[in-house]
Amino acid sequence: MAPLTLRTIGDTQIEVTRTFAAPPELVFRAHLEPELVSQWLTGPDGWSMSECISDTRPGGHIRYAWRNDEGHSFHLTGEFHVIEPHSRIVHVERMFLPDPTPDNHVETRFFADGSGTRIVMLMTVPDAETRAAMLATGMTDGMEASYARLEQQIVAQQVH
Repeated sequence: MAPLTLRTIGDTQIEVTRTFAAPPELVFRAHLEPELVSQWLTGPDGWSMSECISDTRPGGHIRYAWRNDEGHSFHLTGEFHVIEPHSRIVHVERMFLPDPTPDNHVETRFFADGSGTRIVMLMTVPDAETRAAMLATGMTDGMEASYARLEQQIVAQQVH
């Protein structure tokens, strides 16, 4: 499918949209189940997910850690607030790079789109400086690389 699109809203929000060639149920599961998340949410080439904890219930904790081929690493922690099967996930996350970033409130919605799924992810951070720092990391390249892997993984699941 088409690569992700990104737009800024106001001073504190980023909206990411992408379409996948798979039904919402599969795309939703791939965003929550640790055995699936760890296969696709690895970021740019040369990185891998070294830890994936996803306690998928409101109040449940998230911890993801990544490492690259050169031994660099970082991690993310967070909590789920809302999980509406096949349609919406709301969580808060913070990156440790190594210092913690401000909380990023993330709402991801899943919409049937023809024979596929369109996701719309709205990220809200506390201020314009935090958003500018996020965008300066080149986050879209890592997100699109991960989403391309997600699509390959999900399409393969549909076949089996």
